[in-house]
Amino acid sequence: MEWTAIPHLEKKATRIGLGTWAIGGWMWGGSDETLAISTIHQALDQGLNFIDTAPVYGFGTSEEIVGKALKQYGQREKIVIATKVGLRWKDKTVYRDSSRASLLKEVEDSLRRLQVDYIDLYQVHWPDPSVSIEELATTLKELQKQGKIRAIGVSNFSTEQMDAFRHYTPLDALQPPFNLFEREIEQTELPYCRKNGIATVGYGSLCRGLLSGKLRKDSKFEGDDLRKIDPKFKAPRYSHYLEAADRLQTWVKDKYQKPLLALAVRWALDSGISIALWGARKPEQLKDMQTVWNWKLFPEDFEEIDRILQACIKDPIGPEFMAPPLEKPAFIQH
Repeated sequence: MEWTAIPHLEKKATRIGLGTWAIGGWMWGGSDETLAISTIHQALDQGLNFIDTAPVYGFGTSEEIVGKALKQYGQREKIVIATKVGLRWKDKTVYRDSSRASLLKEVEDSLRRLQVDYIDLYQVHWPDPSVSIEELATTLKELQKQGKIRAIGVSNFSTEQMDAFRHYTPLDALQPPFNLFEREIEQTELPYCRKNGIATVGYGSLCRGLLSGKLRKDSKFEGDDLRKIDPKFKAPRYSHYLEAADRLQTWVKDKYQKPLLALAVRWALDSGISIALWGARKPEQLKDMQTVWNWKLFPEDFEEIDRILQACIKDPIGPEFMAPPLEKPAFIQH
C-alpha cells in the first residue's frame, strides 16, 4: 500500500481511491444499492481509505449510498471522504452554480446524505464563470473555519483559475481527468500542483473502462450510459483505442505479468499524480487492485508506452464532452 498527504488533513490517504460516479447510477445505466455498499466495504477491506463522490452522481444517490456504507462499516476517523460542490440540477438538467448561497445549502445537503459532521476534502466540481473566484474561495474558507470541511479542492480548473483562487485561500487539491488516453495536464496543471504543494486526485484512471481490458468491439452500452455519447467510443476512434489497449495489455503481461488495469493505475501514479481513482460499482471490479502495488515503471517503459499510443491513436480526443453547460437554465430562480 502507498500513502500520500493532503494539506490540512492529519490522516494520510491511500494512493488509490474509490471513485463512486458509477455507484450513483446516472449516466452508468442505473444503480444497485446492495452491490454498491458491498463494493465500498470491499475497497475498505482491501486497505483503501479514500472515497470520492459528488452530489450530482445520481442526484444524491451516490452520496447517500456512501453514507450508508460508511455508517455500517464504522472507523470514520480513518477514512478520507471527498465530495464536491458547485453542480446543481433541475429535472435531471445539470448546471453550474458556485454562488455563496448554493455552497452554503449544498454543504448541509452533503453532510446529511453522507451522515457525517465534516467532510475531509471538499472540491468545486467545475469552474463557474458567473461567480467571482473571490466569492467562491472566501465562502469555502468560511466553511473550513466552521469545521464543516477540512481541506479545500477544485476540479477541472486551469492553472490560471487556481492562481486566482489562491489569492484568497490556500488550495489543497486539484482533481483533473488523467489517464493513459487523457494526459493534457502533464505539461500544465500537474507540474503547477507539484511546485505549489497541491495534491492531485486523478479521475478516469481507467478511461470509462477502455483501460480495463474488458471491452470489445461488440460491447453494448445500455440506457443513459455515458459511453453512448463519448467520442472515444464512436467509430473509427473506438477501434483505435481498443487496439492501443490490446497492445498495452500484451506488453505489460509479457514484461511484468500484470493486467492492463494495473498498468493504467501504475502509469498514473508513476507519472506524479497523488491519488488515482478506481471507479467500481461491483465488488469483482476491485479484484485486481492489489496488482498495482510493489512495482514501478522505468523511463524505458514510459518510452515504449508512448510508442504504442502514437502508433495506434492517430486522432486523440480529450474528455471535454463531459463538461456541464455554463449557462443556468432559465427556470432556475435566484
